[in-house]
Amino acid sequence: MSEFADQVSQFMGPFLGRVPHNKQLGLRFIANGNNWVELQLPYAPHLLVDPDHGIWASGPIITLMDTCVGMASMLTRGAFEPHATLDLRTDYVRSPKAEATVTARGECYRMTRQIAFVRGLAHDGDPADPIAHVTGTFMFSASKLAGGWQ
Repeated sequence: MSEFADQVSQFMGPFLGRVPHNKQLGLRFIANGNNWVELQLPYAPHLLVDPDHGIWASGPIITLMDTCVGMASMLTRGAFEPHATLDLRTDYVRSPKAEATVTARGECYRMTRQIAFVRGLAHDGDPADPIAHVTGTFMFSASKLAGGWQ
């Protein structure tokens, strides 16, 4: 694992806590490698769109996935730099099981000078039975390749 990837675990907790939406959802950092990140979204009653049947709203799952693959793109780039989501296709396969914790793993599988290509999967305990999967692209400024947020 790269030195930058080793620094990520120190950065992720505070980063997730500084983004109000992520903090409200309770997103948690789990692990990372050179081009991937795992995050979790714990169950909370306010995340349900149909409390009587335990059906989750899709928005928190999409936010989890966007954050996860966005962080994977920064890892691959080797810098915590601002970036924009150009495209994020989400296939929402099913609702998580009632009161489950949702785990997402996102990876950046290709990086050009300005564009990161990403994919990811969310599940509630079994990656072979996904809740959602995403593919997308992020755009970085071409002005620098290191430094970024402090």
